[in-house]
Amino acid sequence: MRSRRSFLLDAARLSAALAGSSLSACASSNKGPYPFSLGVASGSPLPDAVILWTRILADPLGVPIAPVALSVRWEVASDEAFRTIVAKGTATAAPELAHSVHVDAKGLAPGRWYWYRFMLGDAVSPVGRTRTAPARDEMPGALKLAVASCQHWEFGSYGAHRHIAQANPDLVAFLGDYIYEWGPYQLRHPGRAVRTDESFTLADYRKRYAQYKSDPHLQAAHLAAPWVVTWDDHEVANDYAGLRDERLAQDFATRRAAAYQAFYEHMPLRLPGVRRDGFAHVPLFQRYDWGRLARLHLLDDRQYRSPQACTKADNRGGSNAVFARACEALRDPRRTMLGAEQEAWLESGLANSRATWNILAQQTLMAQSSSVPIVKPEDGRFWTDGWDGYPMARKRLLDAIVRQGAHNPLVLGGDVHTFYATSLRPDFSKPVSKQNPVVATEFVGTSVTSSSRPQAQTVEHVEKNPHMLYGRSDRRGYMLLELTPKQTVTHFMGLDDVRDAKSPIAKLASFRVDDGFAGALRMS
Repeated sequence: MRSRRSFLLDAARLSAALAGSSLSACASSNKGPYPFSLGVASGSPLPDAVILWTRILADPLGVPIAPVALSVRWEVASDEAFRTIVAKGTATAAPELAHSVHVDAKGLAPGRWYWYRFMLGDAVSPVGRTRTAPARDEMPGALKLAVASCQHWEFGSYGAHRHIAQANPDLVAFLGDYIYEWGPYQLRHPGRAVRTDESFTLADYRKRYAQYKSDPHLQAAHLAAPWVVTWDDHEVANDYAGLRDERLAQDFATRRAAAYQAFYEHMPLRLPGVRRDGFAHVPLFQRYDWGRLARLHLLDDRQYRSPQACTKADNRGGSNAVFARACEALRDPRRTMLGAEQEAWLESGLANSRATWNILAQQTLMAQSSSVPIVKPEDGRFWTDGWDGYPMARKRLLDAIVRQGAHNPLVLGGDVHTFYATSLRPDFSKPVSKQNPVVATEFVGTSVTSSSRPQAQTVEHVEKNPHMLYGRSDRRGYMLLELTPKQTVTHFMGLDDVRDAKSPIAKLASFRVDDGFAGALRMS
């Protein structure tokens, strides 16, 4: 069997070929257009099962195929050459779900790598590599977790995904903004952004996902390992909250349902009770155990949240920057980020977890983040779309961590296009004490491409928020976590040039969290 590195290099080359202009040449018999132009993916790993995904589409931005169901064959093997097939079958690619395929490949052995592929007629898909989670009672020696978010097509190339594939992760967690809802439909990353062609309908969102998933480096990252995914706002519309968008549009529920359906159609998701007659509500928050080493609580902070407080105008929704003293709604305990059901689900999952590391994988920065120095609690100035716009909900969450005695809680986030390392405590207005301890360490990843503010401003911002240990906003990339029973090491990986798909990458900083200790230690 060839090495993982050889497999990943081959996968990247094949993905590049699939994204080229001669797709039909990849079909084994050359009898028609190649149907796997968007590649393949896997995700939602359990000890005995994994979801396998593809979508039948010959031209990412062309006319969809005829509205008839197709029978797609699939195989899972224990070796890259497919000498030993361990599972196989057929799946229906239905036009109602954009000819997407979601196979729940069951009966697999825990904690091992597999290879998979799809076939339609004589055409064979790229070969993907996946793995199952370890057995629930097993203590694995390590978990290598890549974490990414925010990949606006217009703001750079997907070099970060090329490096994710080469890092050989066991698992990839994507924390939102897989697509952005606007931009020209094109298969090349442009030199500048043009705000046009906003997505509103199911057809619009399907075309947008096809555009993004045509990228060879994104395909390579999907080929390399299973993914777990959640969404943020741009999978639907900027700064939406529950069933309210910035426009306060009367038909936003219809738009959101269309966007949710397109998200499912293009992700390797295991969802209970998916209905073909509508996606008005999608139970996205899920829990994944990596044996007894780690439990991932994958959260959804968009679908159930209260509308943002103190908006800019009565006829607008969305975010604002406000002084705490001028926004009484911030102190309303009824306001929620996760919704009552998800809050209770999370607390239950923390209470019964036997994992060494409890990872809350969610969308955005959780630590308090004031843009002005704070002398008194009411002095802070906060952005209302993040957790700072829901401080009472944040305190409930952090109090639950303390109350349930969750072991080694780590919070992961994205959204703000900046690397952050922070220390979380229930009351940021008070110093650390026995009554107000550091209860969790937070690591926030920068964006894959989406732009941010100058680094000088971030340095000033960190100085105004003493619980922030580190901030870096001038580089794009991803986070790489290496978890063991004794420690977690987080590397902030930054590209030299986001516009260059071949850009090298470097470790900007590394932090260590030791088992049994809240708080991170800078390593480099």
